Amino acid sequence: MNLIDKIKSGDFNFEDAVKLYDLDLFILGKEANKIREKKFGKKTYFNINRHINPTNICKDICKFCAFSANRKNPNPYTLSIKECVDIAKNAYKKGAKEVHIVSAHNPEVGYDYYMNIVKAIRKELPDIHIKAFTAAEVNFLSELGGKNYEEVLDDMIEAGVDSMPGGGAEIFDEEIRNKICKGKVSSKNWLKIHELWHKRGKKSNVTMLFGHIENRAHRIDHILRIRKLQEKTGGFNAFIPLVYQRENNYLQVKNFLTGVEILKTMAISRILLENIPNIKAYWVTTTLNLSLVAQSYGANDIDGTIQRESINSAAGAASRNGLDLNELVSLIKDSGYIPVERDSLYNEIKIY
Repeated sequence: MNLIDKIKSGDFNFEDAVKLYDLDLFILGKEANKIREKKFGKKTYFNINRHINPTNICKDICKFCAFSANRKNPNPYTLSIKECVDIAKNAYKKGAKEVHIVSAHNPEVGYDYYMNIVKAIRKELPDIHIKAFTAAEVNFLSELGGKNYEEVLDDMIEAGVDSMPGGGAEIFDEEIRNKICKGKVSSKNWLKIHELWHKRGKKSNVTMLFGHIENRAHRIDHILRIRKLQEKTGGFNAFIPLVYQRENNYLQVKNFLTGVEILKTMAISRILLENIPNIKAYWVTTTLNLSLVAQSYGANDIDGTIQRESINSAAGAASRNGLDLNELVSLIKDSGYIPVERDSLYNEIKIY
């Protein structure tokens, strides 16, 4: 039995999964594309969304982060609740179906600040999808509010949160986490928070930050832990491999990923995570061109128009002002795929 067949049978071990990286890119791509086309044909999904980042003041110093206010970014800010609502209303007028709220861990504003942002947006825009608060933020809010995870998640649902983004996962290996994001939520608790969220009948995404100081085995460990939780809950909508952005942060990374390594990681993700419906080649970190190429290597989603993005653009990504809808549709078509606007839970809204 060859390696691909062994993986497909489900009767494989960790070392087998790591060996996938030794295979030729085109062998991996062919297998990943088979899975992708069986699920989605030539459809490539995107949504019309707006990112809102309420504050960049953070108690944590993650070495890969260029967003939080510190020596590398000496411009601290905290938006008022009204400012957050105004951003959401303006985005809604422009066609946004989702607001994606991710913030820094600001101990100065208090627990209610975070919940009140959601409540205020929900009151003004009852039918917009609110994707808010990573598991890292849930962990922070638990500490800030003196509440357990269950109470924080219930407060989020009561405030109007519809789904959770997948950020804060970084790499699950604790030795690596200790070097790049010490003090942040542990991998065990990140997974626990999403499991509790799924038990409430809610969906979430899951990310993996790669291309920094981790190695291939760390990535496989991360992916297999996700696979295991998905087998248990079925609550993940999408897996999003995030490519590390190199500017304005404290990680002294000398050797950056090649396009081949990024595409291999996309393809391996699709092969190992057949139980997660969608693989997103997030154009913000992968670059637009490579995200389009990745559609032939297992990815079926490219994220959305975003309108404005602050976190990755602070580290060098070309995403600050988002993407024009017509441009995004044209680029997907020119790549040989069918652009499909989706909602946040992957229901199809419009096929172009």
